[in-house]
Amino acid sequence: MTMPYDVAVRAEAELGEGPTWDATAGRLLWIDILGSRMHTYDPATGRRTVRRTEQHIGAVKPRAGGGLVLNLRDGIGLLDPDDSFRWLHHEPVPGRRANDAAIAPDGALWAGTMRYDEAPGGGTLSRVTGGGTVEAVLDDVAVSNGTGWSPDGRLMYYIDSPTRRVDVFDYADGRISGRRTLTVIEEGVGFPDGLTVDAEGCVWVALWQGSAVRRYTPGGELDRVIELPVSLVTACAFGGPDLTDLYITTARTGLTGPPALAGSLFVVPGAGKGLAQPAFAG
Repeated sequence: MTMPYDVAVRAEAELGEGPTWDATAGRLLWIDILGSRMHTYDPATGRRTVRRTEQHIGAVKPRAGGGLVLNLRDGIGLLDPDDSFRWLHHEPVPGRRANDAAIAPDGALWAGTMRYDEAPGGGTLSRVTGGGTVEAVLDDVAVSNGTGWSPDGRLMYYIDSPTRRVDVFDYADGRISGRRTLTVIEEGVGFPDGLTVDAEGCVWVALWQGSAVRRYTPGGELDRVIELPVSLVTACAFGGPDLTDLYITTARTGLTGPPALAGSLFVVPGAGKGLAQPAFAG
């Protein structure tokens, strides 16, 4: 089954990533990692904002008390409601940058990193509490990417892109165990990148170099495909007041020739039903 798309924001993001619906503000947050920019988009009014960050940014998420939490090259930063910045955790590592991140059911940030050269074992996935405690949960990944939880919060899905796998863990009290494979993305159709989980427990996976987003059932069966006019599809998330519209970020880094729609933000209206996402508890 294929699904039609619209262009929500025509842009030329070098490495668009991390769409997140900010329910309190009624807007979509997304970022350009290599362009060091945070974007917002209000689908009700069409209003957009762009804010430059001082370094490469891997993710931005709402905070429960207002403001934003940022997964930055050198650690985890906080934007307070008054727009002032401070570090929650500062840990620069030469040659390493932030990548995708997600908020767990308990409000902790699960923040990924990777080396710029994508060396195996050079990245991490860490659990960051609202108080700033940081625990490396996985310390041997290459390109830490999509992370998400099942509707009942008992499963966590995770992607280390070069493995071509979407893995699933048992999840309880901030701990993961029992790692196994949900599905393997076959060669020739791209690499798994970002993901989101819908209200039916199905996993939507963006395909880098694959020009598509795929939906997999909880049993690992492919049942929907969204084909896009760009190769570098990076991440997806449900948004809108009813969480029924699927927003998709894309990139143009490394491409030759005119960028066309590469780097734009796409939307598939009525794609399904998303899950309300918790805010960061810090």
